[in-house]
Parts: sequence; C-alpha cells; structure tokens
Amino acid sequence: MPRQRNSGDGRRRQRPKDVLHARDGHRANDFRCVGCRLDVPVDAPGTVHRNHCPNCLTSLHVDRRVPGDRAAGCRGRMEPLGMSARPDGEWMIVHQCLSCGELSTNRIAGDDNPLPLLRLALRPLRDADFARRTLFSL
Repeated sequence: MPRQRNSGDGRRRQRPKDVLHARDGHRANDFRCVGCRLDVPVDAPGTVHRNHCPNCLTSLHVDRRVPGDRAAGCRGRMEPLGMSARPDGEWMIVHQCLSCGELSTNRIAGDDNPLPLLRLALRPLRDADFARRTLFSL
C-alpha cells in the first residue's frame, strides 16, 4: 500500500470520501444520529418520515409544520422530553429543540428500542418535579 505524502504544513492529506457521500453511496438512505452516532436507516416500520434515532430517541429539528417537509432552518438537536398518547393509543415522543426551544411530537417506529421508550414514559414518575417544570416552561 503506497504511503501518502504529507502536505507542506505537516498534516496528512485526507483520503477522498466520495463513496460515503455519493448519491448512491451506502449513506444515501440513512442518517447519522447526533446523539449516539449510530447510522440510522430512513425506512422504519410504522412511520413514513423517520427523523429520530431508534436507539437513543434523539432527533434533529428538520421539519417545520408538516412531518417530512424538511423545511426548518434551525437544524438544532432535539432531546426527547417525554411521551404522549393519542386517543387511538398510539405513542408519540415529545422533543424539544436545544437551539430554539420549539416542541414537537414524533410517532414511535416499530424498531425503536423499548428500554429508552419506557424510561421516557416513566420519567415523570421518577421525578415528581419534572412535570411541573415542563409545564411552566411552556
């Protein structure tokens, strides 16, 4: 294997990464989680527009009003705050953007890790003051 020559400033040149970022590369249909750095596939059972990590439930602020519109300019990290349930029994993850403070809900996917989901659902029971602080922050 040939050795790469150093540039004039003493740093080694980076190898080209066109394979990773090309239109048809292996990351064409997934994204990297900003929380746990897991490569997450966009396709998910139970949802059409996945934008949260199934491992740590962290998301990016990419949607504005309509799920999947990818029109938000913020692009901030969204931390999961809690869980909500629709009248039909479907669970929703409540996220808050760490950059602009906006709240949003995302439906859970069929391949989401159940342990973080349960931890998130039980969070208000663990910390009785959490619910009050969250309500006052709205």
